[in-house]
Amino acid sequence: MVTERRFADRIRDSGARLAHLLVVEDGDVDELGPAAGFDFESAWRAVAPEDVLCLIYTSGTTGPPKGVEHTHRGALALAAAVDSAFPMTGDDVGISYLPSSHAADRFLTHYFTMLHGAEITTIADLRQLAPTLATVRPTIFAAVPRVWEKLKFGIETQVQADEQVAAGFAADVPQVVDAIRAKIGFDRLKWALSGAAAIPPHVYAFMRKLGVPVSEVWGMSECGLATGTSPAEAKQATVGKPFPGLETRVLDDGELLVRGPWLMRGYRNDPEKTAETIDPEGWLRTGDIVTVDDDGYLMIVDRKKELIINAGGKNMSPSNIEHAISEGSMLIGPVMAVGDGRPYNVALITLDPDAATAFAARIGVDADPAVLCKDARVRTEIQASVDAGNQKLSRVEQIKRFAVLPTYWEPGGDEMTPTSKLKRKPISRKYAAEIEDLYAQP
Repeated sequence: MVTERRFADRIRDSGARLAHLLVVEDGDVDELGPAAGFDFESAWRAVAPEDVLCLIYTSGTTGPPKGVEHTHRGALALAAAVDSAFPMTGDDVGISYLPSSHAADRFLTHYFTMLHGAEITTIADLRQLAPTLATVRPTIFAAVPRVWEKLKFGIETQVQADEQVAAGFAADVPQVVDAIRAKIGFDRLKWALSGAAAIPPHVYAFMRKLGVPVSEVWGMSECGLATGTSPAEAKQATVGKPFPGLETRVLDDGELLVRGPWLMRGYRNDPEKTAETIDPEGWLRTGDIVTVDDDGYLMIVDRKKELIINAGGKNMSPSNIEHAISEGSMLIGPVMAVGDGRPYNVALITLDPDAATAFAARIGVDADPAVLCKDARVRTEIQASVDAGNQKLSRVEQIKRFAVLPTYWEPGGDEMTPTSKLKRKPISRKYAAEIEDLYAQP
């Protein structure tokens, strides 16, 4: 085991049997385990293609996290498949900032860049992403939707501060758009990816208007990346087509099944869960409901287990509802729609920390979300966004009541995974009283 000093005691206390524990800190290495007799040369040569390369733990949004075993052979097969749509060379420059325990960062910005010899700048603090982008000017980039939303807010804030720039951007003046893209560090991008969850349509459209060559891709811990199309062929609201070598099937209920050479070997020490997920013919049940258009592009409806089925039996996508009602205001942060088994839908709405801080400064109040959530001006803006979103939704999908929560939801907290996916069941439990209050209103 190779680790930083702050994790060493945790590892020792875990009871894991280790031949070696190496603590690496600021370039110094302390060997805290027996080293005698360790033959490095023979050890690495003994590794076979089917051996485990890494463990990727699932996000745990629908249950306890499971250890996904990926092999060396599978990772190389995935690298070749992804290269067909998103090529990488030794001249490329990227940034690693997502948790490296996450499949996207582990494969895209570590294994694949090692394979091609690309250059990577690593940052530990997401708040340093914007200045790092401007400095590094990456040629390849990947982000989860929440990061794209944050970047959009930052760009809009800068643009709105200059009336001439704002007018030029609104009119799609090429020189203005190019200058904005260069200022944020996206002038050298040959491709950019958005994944892990659906990117809000207005955020995707904004980035494409800015000339950012972003494609939405789909994947999961169990199969890594699975679908995607080059920026030139990308279609909004789709996750592209399956990569070469991956087979797909869609069941009668819309669930997507995939089969290919880079699927996980199985869940660590859990043969029962493995058998539930991958059938004897090698088909992986993804748990995602999809539709496929006439050109073969996949559209993700939502997670099968997360669909809202109301008291009348109507199936609805919560993420579609959440995107619609949050689109009208930068003030709105993560949102969760509620309505499973209920007569109508309600929503828990949080404030975006950056936008809330800016809004509070503008109106001269404390930026504490507990204060802002009660401010009439804040509620008026959020109400307007909900009303506008409801106009885009069918009557049964519309949000009838909402609560603005006095707290922020941050990645890695009780409500969100490190990659900003909503933990819907934990949220429902934690905010059960608030939800019941919404349904208790006349």
